[in-house]
Amino acid sequence: MPLDFSLTTEQEDIRALAHDFAVREMRPRADYFDEHEETPWEVMRLAHELGIGASAGLPNEYGGGGLDFLSSLILQEELSWGDAGMAVSILASGLAGAAIIAMGTPEQKERYIGALCDPRQLRLGAMGLTEPGSGSDALALQTTARQVEGGWVLNGTKQFCTNGGIADIQVVFATVDRNLGAAGVAAFVVEKGNAGMRQGRKERKLGVRASHTAQVILEDCFVADDARLGFDREGRAAGPGAAGAMLMLEASRPGVAAGAVGIARAAYEYALGYALEREQFGKPIAHHQAIAFKLADMATKIDAARLLTWRAGWMAHNRIPYAHGEGSMAKLYAGDTAMEVTVEAVQILGGYGYIKEYPVERFMRDAKIYQIWEGTAEIQRLVISRHILGGLSTAASGGGGRLAIIAQPDSQR
Repeated sequence: MPLDFSLTTEQEDIRALAHDFAVREMRPRADYFDEHEETPWEVMRLAHELGIGASAGLPNEYGGGGLDFLSSLILQEELSWGDAGMAVSILASGLAGAAIIAMGTPEQKERYIGALCDPRQLRLGAMGLTEPGSGSDALALQTTARQVEGGWVLNGTKQFCTNGGIADIQVVFATVDRNLGAAGVAAFVVEKGNAGMRQGRKERKLGVRASHTAQVILEDCFVADDARLGFDREGRAAGPGAAGAMLMLEASRPGVAAGAVGIARAAYEYALGYALEREQFGKPIAHHQAIAFKLADMATKIDAARLLTWRAGWMAHNRIPYAHGEGSMAKLYAGDTAMEVTVEAVQILGGYGYIKEYPVERFMRDAKIYQIWEGTAEIQRLVISRHILGGLSTAASGGGGRLAIIAQPDSQR
């Protein structure tokens, strides 16, 4: 039979390595970083040195680990099982890397991806798409790029940027010509130290608090011609340019789904263990039907979410287009599952689930963002419905509408 759900030896090894790292390095620190909202630099460096950071999924030819897509999803689930906030910090640079891979010239990939993959030094990437007034509608972005001699001048504010202000490489989307719709949107790489770029407000968040989220403000920020992704030093097109953003965002959704599965699994496992130990009315509460049925539903939804996620990863690995919005299906269902399972975990623990001594309240807070970032649940339903109703190619491609549909309301992950 061609259908096979077994993992390769390499994938099992990756899962074991990531799980061990989550147990040893992440879980003991999770409460501290959640409470203090600090960037977990030491944990990030350790992951980078082990080869299970953002560089793991980047191509071998630029120094990355070259993990296949499914292996990257396995890695993401295990690290998110350890702690979602730290997992985001460890892996977030991969989104900027994916943007550069999707849109850049060979020279840009060599330069920027090589920097992110340098084993001797941890370097961070960030993505700047969302703005204070634009999220799901990417064409509403107000950041502009004005061409000048030798390069471009960028002005605008980017919102909800993971690693914003602390990243070494910031990929910034800006409008170069409003009359061209999506074709008038370009992406630029702004390097740390550029006098025209600064960090704005650092956000205080409900969950994933170990991840640094901040505004990025661009004020007459000059970048050279070859900082525009897909263009060479002479300003000539030499790559797919911003059109590659659609592929980048589409391919990133299974990764978000895998993170949601990791959170849901962590909450389920903790609730299961608690329910087997906690006794009421003379027996463990797990043996009361009201709790047993909750656990059954939780386990079923987690497996279903993982299967949708792995299918999307398998399709991406085999370059099979998401003809029915399969990437969005995975992200939608896994995000909703994470929220539902974590809420039920709190309910199973009762009053104990509501206090910080137990981790399920943190799991619940962490889960919420997975229904929001990289395309809200509502946007995913829009994408899926247009696919299945046959209207995606017509209703969403004219005037750049498709880019508006797939934009994420947080530049993270």
